[in-house]
Amino acid sequence: MNRATPAGHVAQNSFTVHSRGRGFSEITSKVAELVSSSSVQTGIAHIFTSHTSCSLLISENADPAVRTDLERWFARAVPDGDRIFEHDAEGADDMPAHVRAILTGVSLTIPVHGGKPQLGTWQGIYLWEHRVDPHQRKVTVTVFGH
Repeated sequence: MNRATPAGHVAQNSFTVHSRGRGFSEITSKVAELVSSSSVQTGIAHIFTSHTSCSLLISENADPAVRTDLERWFARAVPDGDRIFEHDAEGADDMPAHVRAILTGVSLTIPVHGGKPQLGTWQGIYLWEHRVDPHQRKVTVTVFGH
């Protein structure tokens, strides 16, 4: 029988992303910096944003058209001001932003090896702001392992 080995080390840090409104902010280098400073060589990095109208995702980071296409697709799938939504306390983009965040998620888990996040060649980590106006978003990175 295999025995679980407890994580030898845990590090947690937060940072703020100042969004410019709806769109993507790449946070790959900041996450990599926090993973590196954690002293964890092999383990897991958990990235979380404590907001209900933005999300985190891993996407291609080579061609910005990928992010433009994602935004265009979501504009069609979850349009601002859709009459189906009752919740509009903060404007026409209020409920659509919540739906977008639910569909894309507010956390990511990434393996760590050699003190670095194990991302693919064309993968980047993004905070995706779903509100039209700029916001300050908190992102927490927890790294645990050996």
